[in-house]
Amino acid sequence: MANKEKNFVSAVIYVHNAEDRIENFMEAVLSVMETNFEHAELICVNDCSNDGSVQRIKEAAKKAEHVSVTILNMSYFHGLEAAMNAGVDLSIGDFVFEFDNTVLDFAQDTVMDIYQRALQGWDIVSASPDRKEKFTSGLFYRVFGYFTDSSTKMYTESFRVLSRRVINRIYSMNKTVLYRKAVYANCGLKTDRIIYPVRDGSRGRTDVREKKYRAGLAADSLILFTEVGYRFSKAMTALMMVMSIFMTVYSIVVYLSFHPVAGWTTTILFLSVAFFGLFGVLTIIIKYLQLLVDLVFKRKHYSFESIEKLT
Repeated sequence: MANKEKNFVSAVIYVHNAEDRIENFMEAVLSVMETNFEHAELICVNDCSNDGSVQRIKEAAKKAEHVSVTILNMSYFHGLEAAMNAGVDLSIGDFVFEFDNTVLDFAQDTVMDIYQRALQGWDIVSASPDRKEKFTSGLFYRVFGYFTDSSTKMYTESFRVLSRRVINRIYSMNKTVLYRKAVYANCGLKTDRIIYPVRDGSRGRTDVREKKYRAGLAADSLILFTEVGYRFSKAMTALMMVMSIFMTVYSIVVYLSFHPVAGWTTTILFLSVAFFGLFGVLTIIIKYLQLLVDLVFKRKHYSFESIEKLT
């Protein structure tokens, strides 16, 4: 007992239809917690699973000795971000591990590696697999990085550890964490990353609901955390300005050189100026909305059905 870590740690695991792997995953995490920490808790966030995930969690929890195991049952499918927000809210650890999936492709030592790195002064330490990144994920991160001012580059991560200071900092911002990785990257605290060798090439099965959620999350995150919308609007305004100038010159040339139908010149001039003005106003509105998003984020919104204290 004397050699175990004195810090209280929490492990939050996202679970959605993972009956084929959650038990093994929990046993691995429990083993790390039992072996290395005097005080620890494990919180499984059940995001409305409709398979046998809950029963598998309960079976694995029977093997816990001094680690507290809790199931947080969400009322309906919330998706990864809101569900993990609920789990982190419930956690009380000095350090909180966030496991975004239940794919056990890392060695148990990796969990302690990122914890030890956190003890060296890093508030956020992530673990990324050394396999090739998915094309869609890589494209998203490149676009995200290009249209944001954040100096912290984002990568595919399997799990991470947060200090309590990070969580307190996020809460002090008084906003819902719609996309945790983006908020963590912009919280101003020290971040680091460990790349671990993949023990198993499997990426895990993702059901249709999760795929749709992740696609929607990517679009929402680009709009909310980057300047994609504002820059696109500016580009369209500039294009419309060039077209308006061209149509104005063209209308004047036609008016002086030919015999256009009565009212044609004024109509073209009006439409050119009107479209330019419309896009200009939209650019201002989008910029205004972006400022509002920066000042007042969406309110915290999630609900859970029950909390089951198992050990």
